[in-house]
Amino acid sequence: MEFEILERPDDEIDQFIMGETRKYNAQFVPDDHKALSVYCRDKEGKVVGGLTGKTYWNYLDIGFLWVDEKSRNNSLAAEIIKLAEEEAKRRGCEYAMLDTFEFQALGFYLKQGYEQFGKLEGYCERFERYYLRKKIS
Repeated sequence: MEFEILERPDDEIDQFIMGETRKYNAQFVPDDHKALSVYCRDKEGKVVGGLTGKTYWNYLDIGFLWVDEKSRNNSLAAEIIKLAEEEAKRRGCEYAMLDTFEFQALGFYLKQGYEQFGKLEGYCERFERYYLRKKIS
């Protein structure tokens, strides 16, 4: 056996590993993974906010939500989340999930109806990471 530890992974091998894992999982659940992104652009076409995630197994899994600092505090992030949740519902999702660090947006997500169900401590020896979910249907 030979092992490799890489800082720059091989995308082809990563895709192979994910594909084999999904093939195994398909014995138990549908292979219905779909990317979901929401972008917001200003009048000049510049991206000022957005969300990346995916839907699968009746869940919206939010990976990243970002809004340009100049565009914050005007409900743009709330609208982006709402649009992602609506699309997820159209895809048959019943729940949404995400995680956030204490220096990010826990309060914002709680205001959007998300509930904390888990927490990990000790990131950089001082930060907490929160895990949240929401029923969207």
